[in-house]
Amino acid sequence: MTTLKENRYTLRALARLLAYPDASLRPELGHLAAAIDAEAVLPQARRAELGALVHELLRMDPIEAEARYVETFDRGRATSLHLFEHVHGDSRDRGPAMVDLAQTYEKAGLQMAPDELPDHLGVVLEFASTQPADIAADFLGELAHIVSAVFSALLKRESPYASVLAAVLDLSGHPAKPVPFSADEPIDVSWQEPEPFDGCSSRGQSRPGEPQPIHIVRKSTSPGAQA
Repeated sequence: MTTLKENRYTLRALARLLAYPDASLRPELGHLAAAIDAEAVLPQARRAELGALVHELLRMDPIEAEARYVETFDRGRATSLHLFEHVHGDSRDRGPAMVDLAQTYEKAGLQMAPDELPDHLGVVLEFASTQPADIAADFLGELAHIVSAVFSALLKRESPYASVLAAVLDLSGHPAKPVPFSADEPIDVSWQEPEPFDGCSSRGQSRPGEPQPIHIVRKSTSPGAQA
């Protein structure tokens, strides 16, 4: 079995590059780029892309950098860094999946901050950085299809953050190439209020715009209940 080069510092640096670019992150940026270069587990071209991202974050006005981050990752599901949103959305299945992932972290001795969610890619990378390189690659490989979708969405937006997702794919052993993803609907549509007294919305129905049947189900009477 081929032993992969250790990549813990690169994984931690990538996790930090995906953090909100506030005043606490800016002094670290140069060190993050240096750590990635020193470990040299990523191709030189990818390291150059990440260096360009760091340079741009340092060059930008801090408020502009923060606003771009919010616009990139916090508005719309296609580029969300919360990986289970791409699999479970807002369904009930997301809760048990989050619990299972959090338990995986706890068994490895990783304690999350109170405001962190286990499916955030930054947290995922922090966990992977605590594992041997081959185990980390296998773990990231299980999530590569989700990371690929986010990478493709960022690439379509021409976001420099796409280089970070591409680096994650490199470390998972999967090629960083665009894949199909679900595009977000325009923000003005997703936030549009329904017209008053316009009846039930037909969005998501099998025949939108046509009369929809209403089924009334009689409530069953439990045994022992009085008539």
